[in-house]
Amino acid sequence: MGGKVGLKGTDGKEIIQKARELGATQASPARAVEALQRLLPLKVEFELITYPFDMGEEEAIHCGFEPKVVGRIQQGATSAADTRAAAKEMLSLHVDLILFVGGDGTARDVYESVGKSIPALGVPAGVKIHSGVFGVNPGKAGELAAKFLRGETKLQDAEVMDVDEEAFRIGRLSAKLYGYLRVPYEEELIQSAKGGSSTILDEKMSQQTIADYVVELMEEDWYYVLGPGTTVKAVADRLGATKTLLGVDVVHGGKTVASDVNEEQLLRLIEGRKVKIIVSPIGQQGFIFGRGNQQISPKIIRKVGVENIWVIATRNKLSSIQVGRPFLVDTGEEDVNKMLSGYRRIITGYKEEVVAKVAA
Repeated sequence: MGGKVGLKGTDGKEIIQKARELGATQASPARAVEALQRLLPLKVEFELITYPFDMGEEEAIHCGFEPKVVGRIQQGATSAADTRAAAKEMLSLHVDLILFVGGDGTARDVYESVGKSIPALGVPAGVKIHSGVFGVNPGKAGELAAKFLRGETKLQDAEVMDVDEEAFRIGRLSAKLYGYLRVPYEEELIQSAKGGSSTILDEKMSQQTIADYVVELMEEDWYYVLGPGTTVKAVADRLGATKTLLGVDVVHGGKTVASDVNEEQLLRLIEGRKVKIIVSPIGQQGFIFGRGNQQISPKIIRKVGVENIWVIATRNKLSSIQVGRPFLVDTGEEDVNKMLSGYRRIITGYKEEVVAKVAA
């Protein structure tokens, strides 16, 4: 819930309430439906077991399934404890696969409940998705689950990672490996665990050369939306502007005009103005949009236009993406994913660019 409103996650009741006060809505129901729709052709070949109401039952029925419903919850007021209880219930029922919807916090709850006793697979619907247990997007997760049920995939241990949300909100990334889940694996369908940026001198120098070139390209009358990450922060540093490391900021005329903005604030800021977006893909995973920068929402991307998006990445980051895999987008809206897909220029140094494939 926290992505578009700039909260960088919603672990805990207090932060969920804050997200609601800011107008956040749940992403998980629609993304659960998208995944389940890929399983419809196998409807008569397996039994779908789910927890009640908004923990899967409603989405399953919406898709045309007739699920077996187990457990009890307080409708509309579920918590991590309910996730853990559901996972343990699935363990006791000896299910073949747990399909869960959420982010790293949900993956951690599932891991702490079942360990590697049962295969599990995540449908990405969170802000923090550093773990390697999720499908590339909801549709791919559903496709991978279907392949598993048909016996067409192997199982592989994948990392369950989570970050300290309080530290994350103040710009400090503190990630921890909690353990491993057994996940169905197919390279094109499951995302990699997030890798950190290199801190060696060459990486810093590469970021600085990119920043020099980007600043040279900037024009006085344009507003620039700066996404998260060290490479984009190097641009702000080159300008002498302040930049939150893990937030979305806006600069104009070489100065920061808004820090750590959410979707609503961005929409107001860019109205009637000439705007460009500058983003950098996540290391190893290769996501350009849809992971950690949900404030730059489909509404924002439509208003700004794909032609006004600059993607920047050091060659070290480019080499961290698995050979043959494209850069990825998962904005939650298919038409915007299609707009962003294709071959795009990536700025990799001073007057240096490469052309790379982007896919939904």
